[in-house]
Amino acid sequence: MAKMIKFLDTYALIEIYLGNEKFSGYLNEEFIVNDLTLAEYYGILLREYGENEAELWLKKLQIYSKKVSIEILIEAVKFRYEHKKQNISFFDAVGYIFSIKNGYYFVTGDKEFENMKNVEFKKK
Repeated sequence: MAKMIKFLDTYALIEIYLGNEKFSGYLNEEFIVNDLTLAEYYGILLREYGENEAELWLKKLQIYSKKVSIEILIEAVKFRYEHKKQNISFFDAVGYIFSIKNGYYFVTGDKEFENMKNVEFKKK
């Protein structure tokens, strides 16, 4: 059975940045991010730790980043609308739909995704 590639959402990336051992192992596996998630992650690092850290991690992760199509963006908007009671962020919706459409596991600790299909849920 082929091993599924992991899509690391912003939650997972922040936990990796913070040195959480539950998440750091993902850097040794086959993983991917998309350009929207990478931009969101950059923004968080910029705000919390400064431009140098944001740039450092952008350079580290850019080679793992894939573009998001308009079709996935639209489907993510629909997904968010269908799950509006769960208050899922646009970035998370895009990451989840991107993962589903590309056959990746969506790695997150966001409680909204705990019981959804193709999710590898990890708490801090």
